[in-house]
Amino acid sequence: MADKQDVIFVGNKPPMSYVLAIITAFSSGSSKDITLKARGQAITTAVDVAEITRSRFLKDLKVSKIAIGTAEMPPREGENKSRMVSTIEITLSKE
Repeated sequence: MADKQDVIFVGNKPPMSYVLAIITAFSSGSSKDITLKARGQAITTAVDVAEITRSRFLKDLKVSKIAIGTAEMPPREGENKSRMVSTIEITLSKE
């Protein structure tokens, strides 16, 4: 890839923390694409972050790619079976 791509992992923080990270990354001018990665219950936060950023702050931002999948997680303490967790990657690009 010719251009640099930044990755932001979405977790338990409030959505505005991730929105600020996206705005900061785009304003630094170092990248044209940013990918939000989330799994499990954080997927809803990642979608909210993408939509808040697009609609309120950076109007020229487009969702260029969405990839969904499943990751196998090791068993928790006291469990004997591994579990499957949904994942999403949302790539935002500036025009």
